[in-house]
Amino acid sequence: MDRLVAIMNTLRAHDSVSVAELAQEHGVSEMTIRRDLEELARRGIVRRVRGGALSLLLRGEESPFGVREREAVEAKQRIGAEVASLIADGEAVLLDGGTTVLEAARALAGRKLTVLPLALQAASVLAAAPRVRLVLPGGEVRQGELNFMGPLAENSIRALRFDTAVIGCCGLSARHGLTAHDLPEVAVKQAAIASARRVIVACDSGKFTRTAFGAVCELAAIDMVVTDDGIPKEEHDALNAAGVTVRIV
Repeated sequence: MDRLVAIMNTLRAHDSVSVAELAQEHGVSEMTIRRDLEELARRGIVRRVRGGALSLLLRGEESPFGVREREAVEAKQRIGAEVASLIADGEAVLLDGGTTVLEAARALAGRKLTVLPLALQAASVLAAAPRVRLVLPGGEVRQGELNFMGPLAENSIRALRFDTAVIGCCGLSARHGLTAHDLPEVAVKQAAIASARRVIVACDSGKFTRTAFGAVCELAAIDMVVTDDGIPKEEHDALNAAGVTVRIV
């Protein structure tokens, strides 16, 4: 696991970290750990104190985009490639925000498609794609995540119809369905799901161990889940029982 992600996990469990303890745990110098903590401080994740750092993250909040982008990178790339393989040329596609869906955007960049991305990162990836007809929603851009949100974004989505919506999530389970931390993002995801003929959820298996604050939809609203082989068996079976196709990469 990337060292910054491991430090983040420690902070979530203990709220504070020691430079000396982290150096011993990870087998690196204290100077290296100090650089790691300075990087996390620049991202607004910790506050540096003498000898260590204090977490600035609330337990009910998601990790910053830049940190999540380092998690399960290879699995997310495989998931993104698989999602792209499921989409036919000529489709109208909505791409949600998030790090896993961003990998799908990268895999789709050479395809002939009409795409509405819900995050500036995906829009940037697709802006130079010569065969992609790029459509952007209106709305406010969420700081840090760079996702479109708010009534303008929701209305833009509702005015269109998509062959496929590729949706990311903060949590997914048989009991709680698809969940997200940010409440304005919940409304955007719901509009996206309602406007699509087919809904594909793209998520790494870590999402099956989490439930976020905002409920987006039940499993019945999802057609397919693309994930990695770490998905818990009980969740895999529950998805199948609900009529959701599960593709494991």
